Amino acid sequence: MPYRPTSPTPAQPALDFTALVAAIQQVQTLSAAAASRAVNVQLTLRNWAIGAYIHHYELHGADRADYGDRLLPRLAERLGKENIARTQERELRRYRAFYLTYPQIRESLSPESVPAMVLEFRESVSPKSGTALIKAVEGRKLLESLSFSHFAELLAIEDPFKRTFYEVECIRGNWSVRALQRQISSLYFERSGLSQDKDKLSAMAHATAEQASPQLAIRDPYVFEFLGLKPTETMAESDLEQAMLANLQEFLLELGHGFCLEARQKSILIGQTRGFVDLVFYHRILRCHVLVELKLDTFRHEHIGQLNTYVAWFRKNMMQPGDNPPVGLLLCTGKDHALVEYALSSMSDRLFVSKYQLELPSKELLQQFLDDKFKEVNGA
Repeated sequence: MPYRPTSPTPAQPALDFTALVAAIQQVQTLSAAAASRAVNVQLTLRNWAIGAYIHHYELHGADRADYGDRLLPRLAERLGKENIARTQERELRRYRAFYLTYPQIRESLSPESVPAMVLEFRESVSPKSGTALIKAVEGRKLLESLSFSHFAELLAIEDPFKRTFYEVECIRGNWSVRALQRQISSLYFERSGLSQDKDKLSAMAHATAEQASPQLAIRDPYVFEFLGLKPTETMAESDLEQAMLANLQEFLLELGHGFCLEARQKSILIGQTRGFVDLVFYHRILRCHVLVELKLDTFRHEHIGQLNTYVAWFRKNMMQPGDNPPVGLLLCTGKDHALVEYALSSMSDRLFVSKYQLELPSKELLQQFLDDKFKEVNGA
């Protein structure tokens, strides 16, 4: 039977077109927020349960003596072969610490959220010194309000009172992970303790803090690895950037100067900070990696600093015998101009520097390309 719209009843007022668009936008917003919360809750429970398994095994494992201090490295190696995301040794340590630091998460467990065995673990987790006088935020509130990336930042805080302070403030302000990082690095806790007007300081902190959103949540490295997404599916900042990168990739490959594409949005982990290199080429004539970063704004010194960090990381971790040191190519573009800078990571071989200047595209050629393509893909 074909669909026939019914006339609105008094309980169902008619919508005009503007109200229809607004209603659909609201559905989208609410659905995206609900999906984001669901993914973050399950990811957090997954990591807590992994910590619970590790702690339980260390206490009661039938063959735990065979592994001893090598348990986590051996476990990380095995889980890596099984392609289980985010199970490097440092992450396993973090999950164990998460379990021990947040025992109240247990109250939120259900047979649908974690394996039944975890529900049967009954070993008590001793509260850390000084925590007895601190009222813990209930587990359900933590799960609903904070992503695991929030917890990763909080776990680095050793003082239980200070950690609880940031938990509460983060939940109150719906802070993004970046906002939490900035408040911690700006010593908000310490400044609050010294402030004569704590309410005013709190209002100022919350007024400028970035709030969490579904868009930010899906860019979370823990989330996209948990979901099996590719960095290019989640990390591009805009359609304009995607179009510019696609054109740039094709342009460099068509130059015929030896560029071989290795990766796009290459994920690298430096300490505990994850970065993404826009384009990674191997140059078969120079025999080195060429890292390309595109910034859709004017040049800032932190751009070249970031690229130099990537170049240094590649030099330490990716160079093979016979390779030359990697070089970086920073491309900045604004509405009216383009800028090209090279990052050399403190190269001392001046002969190689001269050679790379001959083999890589000139600044003038790249600047003209950026100007033309920016106007083309931006509809200017």
